[in-house]
Amino acid sequence: MKPSLQLQIGTQLTMTPQLQQAIRLLQLSTLELQQEIQQTIDSNPLLEISDDQDDAPQESVDRDDSIIDLTEPSQPVELEAQQDIPEDLPVDSVWDDVFSGTSGTGLAAPASEDEDNLLETRNAQIATLHDDLLWQLNLTPFSDSDRQIAEAILDGINELGYLQISHDDIRSALAAQDIAELPEDPEIDAVLHRIQQFDPPGIAARDLRECLMIQIRQWPDRSPIKPMALELVGSWLDLLAQRDFSSLMRRMKISEDQLRVLIKEIQALNPRPGAQLAYQRDNEYVPPDVIVRKKNERWVVELNPDIAPKLRINQQYAAMIRRADSSSDNNYIKNNLQEARWFIKSLQSRHETLLKVAHCIVEHQRGFLEEGPEKMKPLVLRDIAEEVDMHESTISRVTTQKFMLTPRGLFELKYFFSSHVATNSGGECSSTAIRAMIRKLVSQEDPRKPLSDNKIADLLEAQGISVARRTIAKYRESMNIAPSSERKRLL
Repeated sequence: MKPSLQLQIGTQLTMTPQLQQAIRLLQLSTLELQQEIQQTIDSNPLLEISDDQDDAPQESVDRDDSIIDLTEPSQPVELEAQQDIPEDLPVDSVWDDVFSGTSGTGLAAPASEDEDNLLETRNAQIATLHDDLLWQLNLTPFSDSDRQIAEAILDGINELGYLQISHDDIRSALAAQDIAELPEDPEIDAVLHRIQQFDPPGIAARDLRECLMIQIRQWPDRSPIKPMALELVGSWLDLLAQRDFSSLMRRMKISEDQLRVLIKEIQALNPRPGAQLAYQRDNEYVPPDVIVRKKNERWVVELNPDIAPKLRINQQYAAMIRRADSSSDNNYIKNNLQEARWFIKSLQSRHETLLKVAHCIVEHQRGFLEEGPEKMKPLVLRDIAEEVDMHESTISRVTTQKFMLTPRGLFELKYFFSSHVATNSGGECSSTAIRAMIRKLVSQEDPRKPLSDNKIADLLEAQGISVARRTIAKYRESMNIAPSSERKRLL
């Protein structure tokens, strides 16, 4: 077999670097896009943020005495206030009594106390639960041995405020510190009891029952329901969790009104006392990508102008390019100019695609915007892809981690896509609308006799929507709605 050369003609689909960049920008979220833009600006000198004021023609400004021309030779500036300062000051004089800095003197006035507090607030870090408890520990008088026990106890408290280590674990932690005499259980219990008086109430409890008991014991002694609350939580908490109200009233020998007051007060307690400090962080703000408003009885879709800055080519660097020059500097500017143009074009393509897809979603879901989730129509990616003449994978990239701000709230674009359920009349109903109907039925149910999944399925069947009981249970669990046995309440 001889080696030979053959010429074949064919077509092959390849992704150019420009297309790869456009696809990558398309699937980025708003925060990731802002980081990508900033990194590109930092690495490409020919790309800069466009300022509307820079694009406007510059107006001539008359020179004022308050404007210092830096192009002129520097001249000494004499302060008028210096003429009022005596050459010799008394020894016991205070500088602020003789001279007070103002804006006219050119000296900065000392920052006010409010500004100092504001600066400290900005720079301060939110304390964790462990830091807060340690701060309270330092304010509480303890002996050296008790303080070591207390520190070991604090190390065993989780973010929710519960103590997760045993007495043996505490002794093991102390033994690792080369402590000669390890404490006994009564000594550890005494230190633990003092820590349980820290704020927030219920801290350092070992289970839910102890957590609630700690909080109830801190009620005023004159409270008439305090003994009954201690009895209910201490002895009959399991019956309360099972909603067995008749057994509770019979065993505690109380009336229904008294039980209702007790349950109301117990429900006001905090079962996770450490959560208020453990999760006390700045709420992450999700900026919307598109904004939907109703103007002149029409729904208008607009891009959020704040999600990405306007970019432009730096004309000063672009003017340095010389066509016949093949030096490394000239090639560097040429390459960066081409990359900057590609990046701006990819960014514009991303915005156009996002706006086009959002507009189609609004056209399909007008009922949701007008009347609420119960009027949500079934919608899949294929429907939008056929309408905008794009592939489903492109629509999936556009709708992932992109958010739409509507008069009914902020929603991810994926929220408007849902499967459909056939109705008895031959139509279709969105699964999102069925979830909204289930939530509405649960909110209107009788607390004494909550609706079961079978009953909800029957009520939807009466409205022409045939849904199986297991489907109702799946939708109910996805909305974090408890089953009917746990939703039972006293009026």
